[in-house]
Amino acid sequence: MRARLLAPVLLLGFGFAKLAPESLLTRVRQSANLHTAPVQISLRQNLSQMGFLAALSGFRAVVADLLWIQAHTAWENTDWGRMKLLLDTVTALQPRAVVFWDGAAWHMAWNASVSALENPAQPRLALRVKAQREFFRLGEDFLLRGIQNNPGRQELYNRLGMLYRDKFEDHARASDAFAACAALPNAPSYARRFAAYELSRVPGREAEAYQTLKKLFLEGEKNWLPTLFNRIRFLEEKLNVRPDERLRIPEGR
Repeated sequence: MRARLLAPVLLLGFGFAKLAPESLLTRVRQSANLHTAPVQISLRQNLSQMGFLAALSGFRAVVADLLWIQAHTAWENTDWGRMKLLLDTVTALQPRAVVFWDGAAWHMAWNASVSALENPAQPRLALRVKAQREFFRLGEDFLLRGIQNNPGRQELYNRLGMLYRDKFEDHARASDAFAACAALPNAPSYARRFAAYELSRVPGREAEAYQTLKKLFLEGEKNWLPTLFNRIRFLEEKLNVRPDERLRIPEGR
């Protein structure tokens, strides 16, 4: 028991001893644009006094990791309210850590939403669906805030596209998210195709989608996948493309 009480005291003592050199190091990092986002005073509402002081003393990453573990435990216990609070705190502590934003969105929009829909304590389906969609929106909020803090990272746009496609079934916004992902460095090769597939499902944008799919087809076999061919055939029928003007899709594809 004494060891458990002594550890935080030593941690804080070390943190206070570091304050002077840390302030100098902070200025050096900021001048080199290497420092992460500043700690927000509002964190004090979500952190204990000891945790808040530790974060100010240069232990933000450590505190965030510990809280992430607690959030995982809350997920295992289906304690969604506590998990949301912890995830908000973790992402506020480490806003440049894409993995935290991505994981928080996944927990909300995929894990918690499924639990809400299958909640045996709520007999009314309409209320279960409403709760499910609220978790979708919480997942969306994590991704949008994550993108705001990390605008050059393709991972969050990719996940946002999946969220709009798989959960909201909003094909227009899914197409936009995948297109934004494709425009960034290190984007997955499928991002452009996914943007075109989703666009092909938006009413009124079939002609635009067909031109995009056609361009992908003409780029060569690297894009020749069953979904691409299926969407092309679908649009050619819907747009009444003349048989002699249709793309020559290889036999057996």
